[in-house]
Amino acid sequence: MLIKSVETPSRSPGGAAVIDKEEQRVRKPSPRYRVLLHNDPVNTMEYVITTLRQVVPSLSEQDAIAVMLEAHNTGLGLVIVCDLEPAEFYCETLKAKGLTSSLEPEE
Repeated sequence: MLIKSVETPSRSPGGAAVIDKEEQRVRKPSPRYRVLLHNDPVNTMEYVITTLRQVVPSLSEQDAIAVMLEAHNTGLGLVIVCDLEPAEFYCETLKAKGLTSSLEPEE
């Protein structure tokens, strides 16, 4: 978090100009990461869809199907973009369930 000083001119009782410093907090957005699903020649499409929905509850069935088809057709499917900690959790959980997954910073 960055702290930025803002100078506000004011007058003192003697008439001299006094500068009051007021601090403002500037939030820098945390970096986001892409969770990627790699094409899987081993598991069934149904298993991949079910696993995606179990691991990433925010995915609808249609979203999970789209991710699976993207990975199947292009080699990689974008599962979700989120902060580092949940991204690592999703990636590791997908791997634990037998799917190939990786992370990359969002550009």
